[in-house]
Amino acid sequence: MQTKPRLNFGQIWNMSFGFLGIQMGFALQNANASRILQIFGANVEELSWFWIVAPLTGMIVQPIIGHYSDRTWTKLGRRRPYFLTGAILASIGLILMPQADMFIAFLPALWVGAGFLMIMDASFNIAMEPFRALVADKLPGDQTTLGFSIQTVLIGIGAVIGSWLPWAITNWFGVANTAEPGTVPPSLIISFICGAVVLIGTILITVFTTKEYSPEETAAFEEERETEVESAVKRKGFGQVLEDIAAMPTTMKQLGLVQFFSWFALFGMWVYTTPAIAHHIWKLPIDDTSSQAYQDAGDWVGIIFGFYNLVSAIYAFLLPSIAAKIGRKSTHAVSLIIGGLGLISMYFAPNKYWLIGSMFGVGIAWASILAMPYAILAGSIPLKKMGIYMGLFNFFIVLPQIINAIIGGPIVKSLYGGNPMFAIITSGVFMILAAFTLRFVKDKDDPALTA
Repeated sequence: MQTKPRLNFGQIWNMSFGFLGIQMGFALQNANASRILQIFGANVEELSWFWIVAPLTGMIVQPIIGHYSDRTWTKLGRRRPYFLTGAILASIGLILMPQADMFIAFLPALWVGAGFLMIMDASFNIAMEPFRALVADKLPGDQTTLGFSIQTVLIGIGAVIGSWLPWAITNWFGVANTAEPGTVPPSLIISFICGAVVLIGTILITVFTTKEYSPEETAAFEEERETEVESAVKRKGFGQVLEDIAAMPTTMKQLGLVQFFSWFALFGMWVYTTPAIAHHIWKLPIDDTSSQAYQDAGDWVGIIFGFYNLVSAIYAFLLPSIAAKIGRKSTHAVSLIIGGLGLISMYFAPNKYWLIGSMFGVGIAWASILAMPYAILAGSIPLKKMGIYMGLFNFFIVLPQIINAIIGGPIVKSLYGGNPMFAIITSGVFMILAAFTLRFVKDKDDPALTA
């Protein structure tokens, strides 16, 4: 058995640099998709149904991509072909979604926009999990927390740029943030085009600066001990996706409940923040989607989303040292509680500036959600199954989003009286529940517990 060589900071940074572009595009989607869909005619209670295509495609795409990336070897390696392909397709979606009204002669702009949202999110999923697997492929166990934390830093930087870009294009360059009813403002269209360019550029930096280990090197790095997963697969005699699901590591199952509550909360925040802020802070009617005030509210959502990602990028630098002292589980639990309280505090906001403080807590939780579960998971699965299990782990991310997408709209309409701010409070409660469920997770190789 050989030990994987330790990588320096620059190598780990370059290996994950493409995540900056992915998250810039993802942030543009998260902060503006509801806004764009409402411009194209969606009602607030329908938003979650249009968003359902994103997690649904992720649930289908992630395990397939993980399965085949474990078994692919090309001149580019086994992970790089997938996130390069994903970046190209996501860029097409970024460019065309806000311009869906160009296709109005064939289909309603709302349906075309939802279709490009599906393409865009599926493509982000094609790119994301091979990046997660690449960190686990390349780094020794004692560097995985650092590796996922650096990814979180880059995710934060990209998300800050993507979230603030529409506001900056309007306020720094004078591009209009309003347009005719049913038409997306020019500032948003230009922002999405910029996101597509940056996405391709950052992915290419990772592709050209990072070398993957060959199948022979990977086999040499694999531990000789028979893991829980390998034993189960051998007993069954299968190596395919369904059998991999049956042989899922215990730690992965335990983390599933944590992920369920965390991502149910995040989905609610992404879908409903724009209409919630427009209604709760700007005091606009729910059906007002074309006024200057509504566009200003949408731009402000980009600002506060950018702020939580900025906090996330800074906090990610602290995660390895905090986890080394109190353990990864405790670090994640405390972070989730802070995030949940931040979301609940939005209800009590007297003005838009209060929301910056609320997003401080969300940024703490977001950094931990992007790093800690993966650091805990990486120690429980073998290298040769890393891609498929990172893909299957996405089930615990997309299923809560699908459930929220199905029931969220009717709940907002019937139970919350059409007020989306109550959906934000629900998200805060679910994030705190996620922290509680961490007590049932066993972290097999937490350095703080084994030191």
